[in-house]
Amino acid sequence: SSGTPQPPAVHTAPPPRDPWQNYDPWAAASGPLQQNGAVVLSKDQRRKRARKVLVLGALVLALGAGGIGGAVGSYLERNGGIGDVELPQGGDDAKGRAPDSVAGIAASALPSVVTLHVSGADAQGTGTGFVLDKRGHILTNNHVVEPAGGDGEISVTFSGGETAKATVVGRDTGYDLAVVKVTGVSGLKPLPLGNSDNVQVGDPVVAIGAPFELSNTVTSGIISAKERPITAGGEKGDGSDVSYVDALQTDAPINPGNSGGPLVDASARVIGINSAIRSAGTGSDLEGGQAGSIGLGFAIPINQGKRVAEELINTGRATHPVIGVTLDMDYAGDGARVGTENNDGGPPVNVGGPGHKAGIKAGDVITEVGGQRIHSGEELIVKIRAHRPGNRLELTLQRDGRARKVTLTLGSSGG
Repeated sequence: SSGTPQPPAVHTAPPPRDPWQNYDPWAAASGPLQQNGAVVLSKDQRRKRARKVLVLGALVLALGAGGIGGAVGSYLERNGGIGDVELPQGGDDAKGRAPDSVAGIAASALPSVVTLHVSGADAQGTGTGFVLDKRGHILTNNHVVEPAGGDGEISVTFSGGETAKATVVGRDTGYDLAVVKVTGVSGLKPLPLGNSDNVQVGDPVVAIGAPFELSNTVTSGIISAKERPITAGGEKGDGSDVSYVDALQTDAPINPGNSGGPLVDASARVIGINSAIRSAGTGSDLEGGQAGSIGLGFAIPINQGKRVAEELINTGRATHPVIGVTLDMDYAGDGARVGTENNDGGPPVNVGGPGHKAGIKAGDVITEVGGQRIHSGEELIVKIRAHRPGNRLELTLQRDGRARKVTLTLGSSGG
């Protein structure tokens, strides 16, 4: 040592640290800051993010494609494809139908069926009729034309829509039949008449009419029964307006407005005139109420209708077959009892009449007509009126507890 003292070493303190360097919110990013504050990614980070974007894009694309595909598929399923919809349809069939089919029968019979519109001073109504001949005669029910009275109007409408005025030729309350006539109408097509005696239970039938004013209505069914004793009317109380019909029963639906229309067979021939129905809670008269069909319809046999129509056309009135006795209509037993006195005070068995000649006496109970059992005075009248004046008829009766048979020739009375 030289003996010269050395100055002590001077230690310079480090400059104070910037307090903002101690707080670096972006330190986790491990990289410099950009001017906008966003992190500058490294290459590995950029590759990872690119892969995430691709995966998310693929997922979104798959979901979108699935939704679009489902919507398109649903649309195609509902609409059958892209473009206008055209539904399949059968081709043109032959226009004709078998003559004995319901359509064939209707086509044959409809041109001969008419709708009647009747109006009078106090009432009006609608019914049906059918052409009898080329002279313009039309058969219908008496209760159809009755509202016209003596000075009302009757209008006839044909199936093709043509109309004409009609006048009453003759009508009969007891048979509930009437004939009207139109004039100045050409091309009339008469409806062929069948034979109601040949009808069998179960035979197919077609009814044509204007139920509830619906003209040209066609219904079908079968003959359900024959020889049903039907009475209708009786509003006057004296029996002068009661109709007695030995009817054909059918399940072909008929309703108010069908009255007077034809009941035709498989050959389109008339076998009956539709006249009454039995409906729930309303009775059997087509005039009353607006009751509907329950499958119990009744038609006047055409054999009876033909005879009455001919008489109405030729003479203006119909005759009724009679046996010349007065019946006790209050008798409650089985059968029809001959009264003990006449309504006018005369004998209950007309002297010189068919019953008197056959030996029928007051108090006898008639139980059979032509071998058919009867149960009331109304049934006896129905069975007798099913025959013609001059026909021979066998009756079975009870007298003093013993049965006996008598044969008589039916007489005639005016309608």
